[in-house]
Amino acid sequence: MMDIREAHRRALHDFGTRVHAVRDEQWDQPTPCTDWDVRALVNHMVSENFWVPELLAGKTVDEVGDTFDRDLLGDEPVEVFDTSEAEATRAVAAEGVLDRTAHLSFGDVPAAEYLSELFADALIHSWDLSRAIGGNDRLDPELVEQCARWFSGVEEGYRGAGVIGPRAKIPPGADAQTKLLAAWGRA
Repeated sequence: MMDIREAHRRALHDFGTRVHAVRDEQWDQPTPCTDWDVRALVNHMVSENFWVPELLAGKTVDEVGDTFDRDLLGDEPVEVFDTSEAEATRAVAAEGVLDRTAHLSFGDVPAAEYLSELFADALIHSWDLSRAIGGNDRLDPELVEQCARWFSGVEEGYRGAGVIGPRAKIPPGADAQTKLLAAWGRA
C-alpha cells in the first residue's frame, strides 16, 4: 500500500482536475449524492480541506466551530478549491503528521485514520463529480485498490452510522472500481 499521505494527495489532485473541468452552466447539475448539486459537492470538499490544517494542528471540532459551515466558494469556486487543496496538502505533508491525533466529532482517531477517511472521500467524490459533469469517471486503479482494502474494514461502521446508503448490486464480471463504488452505495 502506498503512504496514506500520498494517496490523499493524489485523490485530492484528481478531484481538483475534475473541478477545473466544470463549465459555468454545470454548477447546479445534480450529482449521485442526491442532496448535493455540483456546487454543494465542491463546497463540501472545500470545507473538508479547510478543516484539515485545523484538525491536524490538534484543534477540536468545538474549537473550530461553524467557521466552514457555509458557502465557501463565492464567485471563484475553482480558485477557492485550489486554495483549499493547497492548504490541506501542505498540512498532510507536515513533519510528524502521522504521529498526531485528530479530534473528530465522533471521537479521537489517529491521524492516519483521519487521512484514510479524507482520501476515500476525495476518491469517491471524484467519481460523483465526473458523473455529474459528464466527464471521465475512471478512477486511478491504485487508489481504488488502496481504498477498497481500507474500506473493507470500516464499511459496516459507515453504513451503521448512516454515512453511506445500502450496498448497490454488483453486476457479473464487475471490475474493482465498480465493486468499490457499490460498497459505497453507488450504482
